[in-house]
Amino acid sequence: MASETTGKPAHIGIVGCSAEGAALCYRTICTEGPQTLGPHAHPEVTMHTPSLSDYVDCLERGDLDGVAGLMLRSAEKLAGAGADFLICPDNTIHQAFDRVLPRSPLPWLHIAEEVAKHAAANGYTRLGLTGTRWLVDSDVYPDKLADAGIECVRPPDDILNGIDHRIMNELVNGVFTNDTAAYFRDAIDGLKDRGCDAVILGCTEIPLIVDTANAPLPTLDSTRILARAALERATTQAR
Repeated sequence: MASETTGKPAHIGIVGCSAEGAALCYRTICTEGPQTLGPHAHPEVTMHTPSLSDYVDCLERGDLDGVAGLMLRSAEKLAGAGADFLICPDNTIHQAFDRVLPRSPLPWLHIAEEVAKHAAANGYTRLGLTGTRWLVDSDVYPDKLADAGIECVRPPDDILNGIDHRIMNELVNGVFTNDTAAYFRDAIDGLKDRGCDAVILGCTEIPLIVDTANAPLPTLDSTRILARAALERATTQAR
């Protein structure tokens, strides 16, 4: 039976980037909220999403200040809508997080930090990382995992190129095929051969085609891990 909190849950602001990942995060908050809040209940949620092309343009130029500016524009809008804290269900643009936080009107949860906490709690010590090339080539996950004493392993360049292509040309556009699911499973199998004990689904759309039930390794679903962390914060810091 769901337990009910005594105060009003905090208002969650979602800084969206790509539609499929943001939608999965939103749905997770709303569908899992009743487990702690009671039937049909979930925290208030507001999302702002600029055009994905604006983010992609900045990423292709290596313009992290531009990425931060887009994130901060969303943060300001969400603060104006009454949000109490923010999450971003997009791993790649967390490269700009350190440029966002000092100027943000609201506190944030960091997606890689939440994944690292989850991994440590489950005893994982060597994690494979899947995601866009922008993400996998960055320090977003290696730094947060290292803080938790966990090693991060990236796929070989040729495999990473294939992952990146499928994310940016298929998954973010809502195209999900058996061929691409098989490609991700093969990539994860390669990470298993390199001694990984689990794999991070570091693009928020990957969980829509791969999960622990059909992958060669346990999967860390960054989208749902972040959504559940937001739910916990919203309910434990009720207003």
